[in-house]
Amino acid sequence: MGVLNALSVAIALSLLQASRAQLTIPNTLPSPWTSQGCITDNVGGRTLGGANTANNQMTIENCIAFCEARDFIYAGVEFGAECCASTEPCGAGNRLNLFWNGETPPAPPTIVPSVGDWQSLGCISDNVNGGGRTIPNGVDTDGPVTIESCTTACFNLGFPIAGAEFADQCFCGNAIINGGASTPDGDCNMVCEGNPQQFCGGPDRLNAYHYTGNDLPPQNGGGGGGGGGGPIAVFPVLEPGRLPTGWAYNACWVDNAHGRIFTLQLPGSQSNTIESCVGSCAGQNFTVAGTEFGDECYCGNSLVNGATMATNQNDCNMGCAGNTTEACGGPNRMSVYASTTITALPVPTAQTTDLPGQWVYQGCLREPAQGKMFPNQIIWIGNNSATACMEQCAAFGFPAAGVEFGQECYCGDITDVTSKNGVFGDASECNTPCPGDPIHICGQGDRLSTYYWNGTMNDWKTPENIGRYEFFVPGLIIPLIATVGINNKVTLLEKWGTGPPNTTGAYELDPTLVDGPDWRAAYREMHVKTDVFCAGSVILPDKAGRQINVGGWSLDSTFGVRLFTPDGTTGTNSTTDWEEDFHTLALQRGRWYPTAAILSNGSVLVIGGETGSNAAPQPNLEILPKPEGGDTVLHMDWLERTDPNNLYPFVIILPSQNIFVGYWNEARILDPVTFDTVTELPNMPGNVNNFLAGRTYPLEGAAVPLPQHAPYTDPLEILVCGGSTDGAGQAVDNCVSIAPEAPNPQWILERMPSRRVLACMVSLPDGTFMIMNGATAGVAGFGLANNPNLNAVLYDPTQPHGSRMSILNNTIVPRMYHSEATLLPDGRILVSGSDPQTNNDDGTVKYPQEYRIEVYIPPYLNEGRTQPTFTMANNDWAYGGQYQITVNLFHGDTSTMRVSLLGATSSTHGNTMGARTIFPAFSCSGNTCTITAPPDAGISPPGWHMLFVLDGPTPSHAQWVRIGGDPSSLGLWPDLPGFTFPGM
Repeated sequence: MGVLNALSVAIALSLLQASRAQLTIPNTLPSPWTSQGCITDNVGGRTLGGANTANNQMTIENCIAFCEARDFIYAGVEFGAECCASTEPCGAGNRLNLFWNGETPPAPPTIVPSVGDWQSLGCISDNVNGGGRTIPNGVDTDGPVTIESCTTACFNLGFPIAGAEFADQCFCGNAIINGGASTPDGDCNMVCEGNPQQFCGGPDRLNAYHYTGNDLPPQNGGGGGGGGGGPIAVFPVLEPGRLPTGWAYNACWVDNAHGRIFTLQLPGSQSNTIESCVGSCAGQNFTVAGTEFGDECYCGNSLVNGATMATNQNDCNMGCAGNTTEACGGPNRMSVYASTTITALPVPTAQTTDLPGQWVYQGCLREPAQGKMFPNQIIWIGNNSATACMEQCAAFGFPAAGVEFGQECYCGDITDVTSKNGVFGDASECNTPCPGDPIHICGQGDRLSTYYWNGTMNDWKTPENIGRYEFFVPGLIIPLIATVGINNKVTLLEKWGTGPPNTTGAYELDPTLVDGPDWRAAYREMHVKTDVFCAGSVILPDKAGRQINVGGWSLDSTFGVRLFTPDGTTGTNSTTDWEEDFHTLALQRGRWYPTAAILSNGSVLVIGGETGSNAAPQPNLEILPKPEGGDTVLHMDWLERTDPNNLYPFVIILPSQNIFVGYWNEARILDPVTFDTVTELPNMPGNVNNFLAGRTYPLEGAAVPLPQHAPYTDPLEILVCGGSTDGAGQAVDNCVSIAPEAPNPQWILERMPSRRVLACMVSLPDGTFMIMNGATAGVAGFGLANNPNLNAVLYDPTQPHGSRMSILNNTIVPRMYHSEATLLPDGRILVSGSDPQTNNDDGTVKYPQEYRIEVYIPPYLNEGRTQPTFTMANNDWAYGGQYQITVNLFHGDTSTMRVSLLGATSSTHGNTMGARTIFPAFSCSGNTCTITAPPDAGISPPGWHMLFVLDGPTPSHAQWVRIGGDPSSLGLWPDLPGFTFPGM
């Protein structure tokens, strides 16, 4: 049926009616036709857009007959000789005499949105008389032109682009070329010859369609292509086969009306296409993708900032940088694709309610002119939120949290803001939505949405009694291994070539001779045959309490097995020396940076290391003594995988007699017979902004078992403090603890008052632990750490988590790489070493090699109280046995007395091999007390312990006791010339 172009007849008559022409309209018209008067016409866009004819015999009757035969309800005559299919008298130029047969006009024509797999591209300009057709190949259709007949003709010829023009013309091509571009839909204003309910273009205008199926037949002749040299029109990607499964074009959306409508922008690319952008977003599990300005790609799961669709969908008219025929948005317009129904979220607001914990919103904080307000940056692409940031900061003990640039989280202290004179701006300065919570704001460029913890997060004590450092004695060497022997003297081992006088590599220090007329008399020279640089040491459970040292620097040294039998008493010179013959007694594998430990069966575990200085890993363990003709080496794949960040692994025997091993940021439990893994423990938390921060050399922290108390029903806990990150060397600022054999073991994190790498940790007789030495930046190694940490921190496990640390006194001596701290029998801490070899930029020494030895006086001795004393008759204890001591207390009585047993240790590189703290059961009658020894080798592996009596907080001088005997008969090993047989 013919219709008035896009307007109802009533509107056309009211708006466009002109004066009636001065000619005679027949009084009688063919029934039921009636005259509607004279209306204006537009030759460029005919008022009546159906069929038309012209001849010199044109009459009104002939025109009506022409239109009636074609089922039109309107007829019009113009220019005296033209009949326009629809209706009218023979009007003048640009005027139509309009006639109507009385039938109700149909709905106005529309642009067909789709025909099967053909999708409308809208109204496209054509260059009929210019640089060439936009769709170049004119084709014949089967019957009058309709959108269906035109797209069918193009499909049959294998063309993916079809266009209808001038009502009765059909064109096919492979692309929109020769400058074709989107134009307003109203420009396509001519109805199709074969269906007046459809638009088929107009003058120089095409209703264009794009085939989106995947079964287009091969082209059968025809041209097409991209000739012509003009700008190329662009279109969305509509074919399902070109996008990931489930993805499709959504719409053209307005960007930046209230801010960016995506929270994540991928790096710009000159090869950007719809396929590459959608593929990147889908590959990162996003459900919405958008492109803008040709080369920009955005990902998300929703649209944010009050996103709205563009009123004119043709505003997305910029070609993709990687394919200029694809629409990649436009200025402030996004071509959006999705694999799900799109959610457009409102303009975000600052999150001020439903905050986790005790967090309180503070406002929009401006970054300082230089640097960052908070030191710890975390970038969470695609999932950052204010809540996630606050929770992360709180978990690592930071009471200030800020989110910035949408995807950045910062953790710090409230004092950071005050020290940098922080300024809060207007709330509107923060307006970037959080990618993980896009209805809330995550700052802006150089603006932080800031939150403070309302309460005490880190209850670091600052007691009045903080103990003190004291200079103790000058040094002859720079020791890297310090071991207190059962003769109460300290064995000091150095690496060869450390510094003058580059002596034999070994000395024994007698603390009681330090204050004599010549301090040098406190040192006794000893001798080793191979270089002990970065060896491991532990005290054996044999009768003599021999010290064993294994591994070393390179070549023969790495196989070294060295034994020393302490003798004599304090105040008199000893006579024994190190025994070593690497030709007859050697490790089965060469090791640099190994750990040694006494197992529950009394044998010696040697584990890990490398084959030599910075050489290949040695990812295995072995057992001493080596059986005749046997090889006890077992490969550990987890050591191989984590090299080189697992050297000097932490080894602690558990109450089950299983073996805890900590290495890098991992930990596991091993079977003590097969050494198979019993349990893989959770990874140790690292830094707040780097979960890969490690704890063992070269990311060196320290580890100790926490005290065990009779009746030993609570699971043993292990404490690990300090460490660093690989590469950047950001020292760790926390301690973590775990009960490995508890149900569902998890690490508990406690923030330290300062960062610390190269940490040393000392078990004290009152059950507390001193954290000392190290640096606040870097990693272990020569010249790789900076900014010494001069402060001592006391850790008290009897207090609640978060309230266990006290900030004590400072030293003036940097103690960095190759420094040690070890407990003396009188309760003081011997602090020695430091061989950092760190220079300034001009080559001058920054941190000198340190010969001086200090002692630290802990608070329990700094009070000036008299230390208790005790005597005992038997120092060789069996498991579960009962043994008497006689005590002399000066401040309290036995009701407030405690007894502790501290395992013999050897200190090197933050690893106190052999550490153990036990508070056994005891009962007293008067000043005679009976102590019950630990029940088994899980609570206390066989070995030597310092026995202390504590009068309130004040410890006695220690006496040595052996618990559990020598079950592996180490006292009869090795049966080789040149080695002492001390006996079991």
